[in-house]
Amino acid sequence: MEKIVYLSLGSNVGDREANVRTAVEKLAELGKVVAVSSLYETEPVDLTAQPWFLNCAVALRTHLMPKLFLAKVLAIEQRMGRRRLQPKGPRTIDIDILLFGNSVISTPQLDVPHPAMHQRRFVLEPLAEIAPDARHPIFKRTAREMLQVLPHNVGQVKKLVRS
Repeated sequence: MEKIVYLSLGSNVGDREANVRTAVEKLAELGKVVAVSSLYETEPVDLTAQPWFLNCAVALRTHLMPKLFLAKVLAIEQRMGRRRLQPKGPRTIDIDILLFGNSVISTPQLDVPHPAMHQRRFVLEPLAEIAPDARHPIFKRTAREMLQVLPHNVGQVKKLVRS
C-alpha cells in the first residue's frame, strides 16, 4: 500500500545546497518525490557551536514499509558521507522521517512521528510550506497549527530567496 512520507533534510558541512539537492535526487529511488520546499538557512539547535544548516522538507509517495524505508534512508546518508561522530554534531546530510502516512511507530530504531518535530521551527516552516494540512497523528494538529503555536524565539529560520 502506498503511503506519503514527510522528511526533513539538513546539511551544514561542505556544499550544503548540493548536499540537500543530491539527497532529494537519491530519495527518488525510494518512491515518487511529490513536493520539495524552499531551502531555509537555520540556526543549530542543541549543539550551537557549529555552522548553520540548510534545511528543506520533502513529501514522497512510497510502497516501502517503514523499517525498510529507514534502512534505505540511512544508506543514503552513509553513501553521502554522513558520519555519526557526535550527537547533534555537524553533518553532510541528515534525513529525518517526520510522518509516515498516519502511522505511529515506536521502535529502538525509529520513532514516527518524529518526537521533536512539533518543537522545531526548522522542521515546521518547510513542512508547512509544502503540506500545511499534514496532520500529526498523536497531537491531531496540522503542520500549520503546530507552527502557529511555536514560540518565536525557538531557533532562527531564514527562507532563502533565489533570483
